Amino acid sequence: MTIDSTGIVLEIQRMSTEDGPGIRTTVFMKGCPLKCVWCHNPESINPKPQVQWIGARCIGCKTCVQACPNGALTFDDGIHINRTVCKGCGRCTEVCPSTAMELLGKQWSADALVQELLKDNAYFGTSGGGVTISGGESTFQAHFAKKVLVELKHHGIHTAIDTCGICNQHTLDMLLPHVDLVLYDLKEMDPLKHQQFTGKSNYRVLNNIKYILSFMKEHLFPREVWIRTPLIPGKTARDENIVAIAHEINNLLSINPKAITRWDLCAFNNLCKDKYTRLGLEWELAHTPLLTKEELSHFEALAKQHCNNPAIVKTSGSTRIEDDEAPVTKPKKKLGC
Repeated sequence: MTIDSTGIVLEIQRMSTEDGPGIRTTVFMKGCPLKCVWCHNPESINPKPQVQWIGARCIGCKTCVQACPNGALTFDDGIHINRTVCKGCGRCTEVCPSTAMELLGKQWSADALVQELLKDNAYFGTSGGGVTISGGESTFQAHFAKKVLVELKHHGIHTAIDTCGICNQHTLDMLLPHVDLVLYDLKEMDPLKHQQFTGKSNYRVLNNIKYILSFMKEHLFPREVWIRTPLIPGKTARDENIVAIAHEINNLLSINPKAITRWDLCAFNNLCKDKYTRLGLEWELAHTPLLTKEELSHFEALAKQHCNNPAIVKTSGSTRIEDDEAPVTKPKKKLGC
């Protein structure tokens, strides 16, 4: 078995309605070239398996401490993980009787993963769904992703990749012929702010989306592109950014008028706070409030006003509950982007 035929998968999420059309199974891969300050899947950034401790499950037996071959675990009012020593071998998770120790990332062969995904084929057929490769970053383990996508297409499964756009064009050439839908992140148009918020310039992001649309004009696949923009308070949720992205989409539509069929404005949520705690990380946005219903409606109206095809603009995510107001909830997006 070659290295390319195996990959590190963080999670397989079934019955998803957030990552493309219909009912989908989303494969979250390990590894991402960005470090977005709002990342809702921080456990997906590191390409290697990691261990986390879930305190609510722990019975304090210290079995994991004794089992660790690298001496990475200590117990002092809870388990402490020395991440400079921990190799992510998973031995502690194997012996933990209460499942308090979890391994984030499992090695799969491409064939075994495809067989696992095909178990959900009945849902795909009746709902118009399929499989989405996400992350982390779907292109980070490109050769493995290609093997999975090729096999899924052989079985007639609708396929999608969710990408931040930070990859080379050779990788796109390798993956795009086997993909029906590309979910593409346009987070921030100001290059300096993009660098500040994500750790990378948006130069390659903007070049690659143009490349994808040109590719689509000459090839049967992909069939369509959905643009996704996370609305992060104090970061990307600014009028000038939404207007700039709308103008960029207008330019992209001039390259391939029918390629972009949806622009999702994904409202910020803070449900990932515990993930950062379990990884021993501080999260800059831990106390950032959700957008209000009025703020989300404002950005939706602004996007529709400046987009040449306002029908493609959609919103998703929960808004802040004001006094005497019932919750307003739309399907949540995982903002790993």
